[in-house]
Amino acid sequence: MLSQQIATIVAAAGESGHEELAPLIAPPFVIGGIMFAVLMIMLFVTLSYSNLGRRHEVVEEHADPHRQHPNKHDHGQGH
Repeated sequence: MLSQQIATIVAAAGESGHEELAPLIAPPFVIGGIMFAVLMIMLFVTLSYSNLGRRHEVVEEHADPHRQHPNKHDHGQGH
């Protein structure tokens, strides 16, 4: 019963022929160009923060035994 209804719906949809596409606000190449420009701006913003890790010399963290959650990756050097 259900498969017969599905077959009827599919057949009716196939007979309708060509569907009219939804209207766009701009030609597709303009939409693509705007999307490309936005992504490039986000890329340059991301790359502008790439030097933050290289501003200062790396300072070794001292192992403080009084910390509530001590760093367990110091391999016993803080004891």
